[in-house]
Amino acid sequence: MSNHTVTLTDNATGKSVELPVREGTHGPTAVDIKNLYGELGCFTYDPAFTSTASCRSDITFIDGDKGTLLYRGYPIEQLAEHSNFLEVSYLLLYGELPTKPELDAFTDSITRHTMVNESLKNFFNSFHYNAHPMAMLTAVVGSLSAFYHGGIDVNDQESRDLCAHRIIAKMPTIAGAAFKHFVGEPFVYPKNHLSYCGNLLNMLFSRPSEHYEINPVAEKALDQLLILHADHEQNASTSTVRLAGSTGTNPFAAMAAGCAALWGPAHGGANEAVLRMLEEIGDVSKVTRFIDKAKNKDDPFRLMGFGHRVYKNYDPRATIIRDTCYEVLNEMGVSNDPQLELAIRLEEIALQDSYFVERKLYPNVDFYSGLIYRALGIPMSFFTVLFALGRTPGWVAQWMEMVTDPEQRIGRPRQIYTGAAKRDYMPVDKR
Repeated sequence: MSNHTVTLTDNATGKSVELPVREGTHGPTAVDIKNLYGELGCFTYDPAFTSTASCRSDITFIDGDKGTLLYRGYPIEQLAEHSNFLEVSYLLLYGELPTKPELDAFTDSITRHTMVNESLKNFFNSFHYNAHPMAMLTAVVGSLSAFYHGGIDVNDQESRDLCAHRIIAKMPTIAGAAFKHFVGEPFVYPKNHLSYCGNLLNMLFSRPSEHYEINPVAEKALDQLLILHADHEQNASTSTVRLAGSTGTNPFAAMAAGCAALWGPAHGGANEAVLRMLEEIGDVSKVTRFIDKAKNKDDPFRLMGFGHRVYKNYDPRATIIRDTCYEVLNEMGVSNDPQLELAIRLEEIALQDSYFVERKLYPNVDFYSGLIYRALGIPMSFFTVLFALGRTPGWVAQWMEMVTDPEQRIGRPRQIYTGAAKRDYMPVDKR
């Protein structure tokens, strides 16, 4: 904390309070208001916490104006080009890129924890045949609390590490099982000789009746997408994991809370919304008309997958994944897919239209990730499951950071009460 302070004065009483200012490595400063209520007897009001820093964190930094995303100081562009998902997971968890022996040991630990208890197969069978995959994922992740409830000491680093490795390892297995239940096919067990994403693809698409060959282009694209989704500061689902974890709950329960928050269409369901928008547009010939609708402030239609709440410039993740998207489309032989053709045409027009350029409404990562998932043969309702899988190391890293931060206590936001004033109970005449 620096010597920089801010003085806040209550103009009604004339009383003032001097508040310290905290400074980070990058980004805006933050006024420390934890003593505000004790000094002035009032709270701050900040709906959706858009101007409130709820914690200190060493993990991820975003500069929305400049289009910057850093994991532990490393630009996302460099990690997406040179790293892989498990190495990035290690980086998020432990703060530094691993040496080869460290990465080998970490990869081996993840590989050895991919299996889930066999009784979970019965759990999946209890879901209706058309249950939403996120409902299954949320429930099954939460159920891991029942299998790993004893011996978890959140104050012990070895215990935290074991929890972290288990959840990162088991998420693809759970996702694969949810997918197989969703499509009515037999579950596929993980294979230890495959890579993290190769294993996921095998559990999603292989069948006992035929040989399945993992496409390296698909494997690379999926690994890259997971890297791009691995963490994103204090977003809704990450904040939910931290809030749930602040109670001391079982860490698997905190991860399930993150899954539930991510399920919302305004968060993890954004790439699904992109494809639904394309379905609404319907045909390339209608693109110009819908572009005009999007520019009309009185029209409820909005272009999904363009612009971002945080990024006021080009989403750096979109820059990375755009080329991969075209590579996947060509490799999978779906370049003649009418919906994908429509998406490409929509992108071309929007990038040249002054309305969108001036407002910096560029395609974001959700625009391209939805197209990649579609090209890989993944149904729309399963998109958010893969988002959750990618975000898992970020959730775990944020949880580990939170439980070891001496300043963190159980989360307890305040409110402005606007209900009825205090009143006495009077029997209601029921005649």
